[in-house]
Amino acid sequence: MSGIPGMNINDVDLNLLRVFDAILRDRSVTVAAARVGLTQPAMSNALARLRALFGDTLFVRTPRGMNPTPYAQSIAEPVRHALGLIEATLTQAREFDPARSDRTFRIHMSDIGEMVFLPPLLERVQRDAPGVKVETRSLPESGLPEALATGEIDLAIGFLPGLRAPVRGEHVFTDPYVCLMRADHPAAGARLTRRQFLEASHALVSSAGSGHRVIEEAMLAAGMHRKIALRVPHFTVVPMILERTDLVVTVPSRVARIFEGMGRLRSLPAPVAIPRAAVKVHWHDRFGGDPGNRWLRELLVTLHGDGSSGLRARRHAQAGHAWRH
Repeated sequence: MSGIPGMNINDVDLNLLRVFDAILRDRSVTVAAARVGLTQPAMSNALARLRALFGDTLFVRTPRGMNPTPYAQSIAEPVRHALGLIEATLTQAREFDPARSDRTFRIHMSDIGEMVFLPPLLERVQRDAPGVKVETRSLPESGLPEALATGEIDLAIGFLPGLRAPVRGEHVFTDPYVCLMRADHPAAGARLTRRQFLEASHALVSSAGSGHRVIEEAMLAAGMHRKIALRVPHFTVVPMILERTDLVVTVPSRVARIFEGMGRLRSLPAPVAIPRAAVKVHWHDRFGGDPGNRWLRELLVTLHGDGSSGLRARRHAQAGHAWRH
């Protein structure tokens, strides 16, 4: 029998090539069956299929074991090389070495999210993964599921209560809302009363990529109607405005602390019950097993988590660690 020229690659079962290589290595159908995890009958069946596929006996039983035919010897090295290449490719695809990667990660976060998350993140990335690049995007919350599903973005981090499966979320921290104003604001006393809150003029940040609409929902539930004197789509302009006006803005406490460090501002507890901002890092099920995606989201939780996340057990301190599925 001789090999069949012009064989269609679609007829080749990769598992059969593994069987061929195992018999070639072990010179025994029984030992090779154990190597590839097949029963003896299944292995014999696979060998019969190989012989039919290649049009060659491939192996001849002798007192010293299963000896390869000349044709089997001629294809042995190419088959072994191909199997090794496939295995190496698949293994590489399921590993992530931060120290050697030049991957670009794209993360959705608001402008204030950039202020909170990026400085510690970039400091760690520069140290442990100097070839990794980070890009931020700010998308409407309604567009996040599709962007995560298609890989347009790798992660979304923030207070995004509208995201549902197949988008997954891992808790990072919860943050109470406070009222922020200039330090010498007329209402900047020991506490902010309900009356002072209602009489004040407010700035409202309507960020398309965050869930801070819960503030308005809490106001409505409490029967309170604020006087909105300013609406802006971004947080970063707020400190400059507050320093020059009597406006009050309601923001998460971590945001308030950052702004207080930028100027003469003061925060006070809000005089109405507002659900805490539950900040999570989100990813799509499709990329849940991707080692690079997992490395980045676990790094974000490690850097910013409040200690209640199940991901905090993983360490990111060792540069050059390979992340495997």
